[in-house]
Amino acid sequence: MIIRTANEKDTDALVDFNQAMAMETEGKALERETLTKGVNAVFRDAVKGFYVVAEDNGQIAGGLMVTYEWSDWRNGWFWWIQSVYVRPEARGTGVYSRLYAFVQEKAENDPDGVCGFRLYVEKENERAMKVYEKLGMSECDYKMYEEGKQKKTGTV
Repeated sequence: MIIRTANEKDTDALVDFNQAMAMETEGKALERETLTKGVNAVFRDAVKGFYVVAEDNGQIAGGLMVTYEWSDWRNGWFWWIQSVYVRPEARGTGVYSRLYAFVQEKAENDPDGVCGFRLYVEKENERAMKVYEKLGMSECDYKMYEEGKQKKTGTV
């Protein structure tokens, strides 16, 4: 299995993953055209983040996106791990562990200073929580709140 930074050739797989994840975790059907534009926006603008994929025998088995949050308290960057998805047939085989190790190594070599990793998980996704905890992550004391406007395209 090869873990690598994704590129535009991986767009279709990443869009497929986002659609599948939204349906599995929230029962939401996301519009493919909007997702494609969103994924490609990351490839065109490194400030938005980057994707990492796990490739097994020429097929993308899993992936994730990293975005950035500046912490003035720590004078460093938190890397937010988002859009995590592993194909059902590849779950339980260490794909996410390898993706996360790749991200950790990339952070160690980042000259801007990464002070930690964060992610959010659906409250009912106990399997994912166990994986994250096994890899050394722990639940934090924050709750997440949101206010946002949905664009007219791509809404559920």
